[in-house]
Amino acid sequence: MKVAILAGGLGTRLAEETETKPKPMVEVGGQPILWHIMMHYAYHRFKDFIIALGYKGEVIKKYMVDYCSLNSNLTISLQTGTVQMHGGYRPDWTVELVDTGLYTNTGGRIKRLAPYIGNETFMLTWGDGVSDIDLEDLLAFHRRHGKLATMTAVHPPARFGHLELDGEQIVEFSEKPQTLDGWINGAFFVLEPAVFDYIDADTTQWEKEPLERLAKDGQLMAYKHTSFWQCMDTLRDKRLLESLWQTGNAPWKVWEKPHESITNGSQRLHRHAVSAAATR
Repeated sequence: MKVAILAGGLGTRLAEETETKPKPMVEVGGQPILWHIMMHYAYHRFKDFIIALGYKGEVIKKYMVDYCSLNSNLTISLQTGTVQMHGGYRPDWTVELVDTGLYTNTGGRIKRLAPYIGNETFMLTWGDGVSDIDLEDLLAFHRRHGKLATMTAVHPPARFGHLELDGEQIVEFSEKPQTLDGWINGAFFVLEPAVFDYIDADTTQWEKEPLERLAKDGQLMAYKHTSFWQCMDTLRDKRLLESLWQTGNAPWKVWEKPHESITNGSQRLHRHAVSAAATR
């Protein structure tokens, strides 16, 4: 199953970081947030990626082209120009990099990926948000209901500390937890190819007419995710994610946790070897 990642926006609210690179290349823990997202999908065995490029897409292209070389030992023949890689971390991913235009809106970017996705169910997310969502369970939910689109619904992170009061006494204090009321678009989608018909043009914003029409037609279902989710819209968000990573409390780092899967009817535990990719 292919995973489409939108990575072409201007990232204006992270201008301090995005003057020289697109937002998906802003680093958390020494790696682009795009890498964190792809590691999450790969952990759940979704390794066929299509990345929609736009603003400074060449930075993402160069990163992908150089990735294996930068994470391996090299033998270089200066006479012939040949390069041999030894060891290191070389993930078994396929990555298609598609230029979808500098100013194309989110819906337009999705529609431009249609020739690369074909007539198959596919996953979609943005290149700036991380979560500990169980992607296999998300897909199973989508297949059970049989509609065209599944959106992951999440509780938004609170902007301020949460207080539980007994009269004037504070009996519980939580520093910026996720709220318990209300749901928002968490941007981890599973979609059928018929959703392309809901997108009119490059100027179409996915979050407006297409999703509104899908909901009106009864074709949009919500997968409720109540655990960790965090987007990286601002420098403050980046600092929060960096702090979680540096303190060893990054809930989205599922690829270093035991993972139950079923193979030939028997359960097994497996762990991806990623230590070589943790630094570069």
